[in-house]
Amino acid sequence: MATIITDECINCAVCEPECPNEAISDGSDAGLDFYYIDPELCTECVGFHGQEACQEVCPVDCCIPDVDIVETEEVLLERAKTIHPDGTFPALEDLTNMTSLFRNPDRKNANL
Repeated sequence: MATIITDECINCAVCEPECPNEAISDGSDAGLDFYYIDPELCTECVGFHGQEACQEVCPVDCCIPDVDIVETEEVLLERAKTIHPDGTFPALEDLTNMTSLFRNPDRKNANL
């Protein structure tokens, strides 16, 4: 699932620098009064972390899975490779609980 930031966001900005894809902005470009995640840049941190970095640092737990946008691990990994063409990423079969939320049952929102 893609990640969204709900309107419960307190605009603390702690999530923005944590995103490896620079997908998080203050929301002003989208006409919002809270932070926003561009779903075309969000990889749910697949290839980078075993959890979504924004969820891990959010003090009010407003970075949540978007149940309307469900994406596979493969799609998200390929997006990461496209966004970071000079980056080095593991093959899909080599992802671990440290590099993919799909393989990390201990992450926040694992049961959603």
